[in-house]
Order: sequence, then structure tokens, then C-alpha cells
Amino acid sequence: MSSSSKCEIPLTVNGEKYSVIARQADTLLFVLRNHLGLTGAKPGCLNGDCGACTVLMDKTPIKSCMILAIEAIGKSVTTIEGLRDAPIQRAFVEHFAFQCGYCTPGFIMNAHALVESTPNASEPIIEKWLESNVCRCTSYFEIEQAVKSVLAEKQASKD
Repeated sequence: MSSSSKCEIPLTVNGEKYSVIARQADTLLFVLRNHLGLTGAKPGCLNGDCGACTVLMDKTPIKSCMILAIEAIGKSVTTIEGLRDAPIQRAFVEHFAFQCGYCTPGFIMNAHALVESTPNASEPIIEKWLESNVCRCTSYFEIEQAVKSVLAEKQASKD
């Protein structure tokens, strides 16, 4: 079967089950945007450098432009649309951690994964974690402040 052949791809995205007919060579980003209408993940560089296409696969941030949709079979994919009520979304607004908004979904996905997986993240860990996303419009300071505020909220709720 050639990579241009179409096949059925069962996906679980934002807790919903889908069955998509797509080419084996289609990226997860392409399928999310063009077959499922989930346009929050953005096509930026299309080579895995900018992070605008970041989604979570089994809670791990991945660049959806670098993953084939068929690689998501049996996995749980979360897009920005699936994080509507996540504290990190509110924190980005409160800390003005965006300007044009193009890279924002990728940063939010990455930051959400960070606060969920590393609740005691230090400043160097936050900085290192955010290196995989690129923003040309705003300072990373506001993004880091948004992440720190959610980490502080999580810590306060434990106390």
C-alpha cells in the first residue's frame, strides 16, 4: 500500500472517538485541522521547530506537524479546544501572555503539560520547558509569569 493510499484512522481527540478516512502520509496536524475542524493547532514552520502545532498525546506535548495521524491510533490526543476550562488558559489572559495569538495555543498546550507533570517546577525548568516553542511578538516573561501563577495556585490548593 503506498503512502498516498487512504485508510481508516480511528482517533480519540479531546475525549471523543472519531474515524477519519485519510492518507497514511497525512500528519496529525493536517487531520486535526482538515478532517476534524480543530484549528487551534497552527501550521507554523511545519518542521517541528516553532511549536505552534503542539498538542498532547497521552499527556505528552508533541509537534503534530511531525507525527503521522496513524501514529495517534490508540493514543489520547488533546488539542487546545480540549483545554477550554484549564487554569493555564485564564492565566495567559490575566498575564497578557500573548499578542498576535498564533503561537499561543502551542504555548498553552506545552505549559499545561508542564504544570500537570511538574507541579514544583523551578524557574530554570520552566524556561527549559518553554524553549520548544517560539514567539516573535511578545516577551517570554509574561508566559513564564502565567505558568508560575498556575503552579502557585496548585501549590496553595494543596496546603
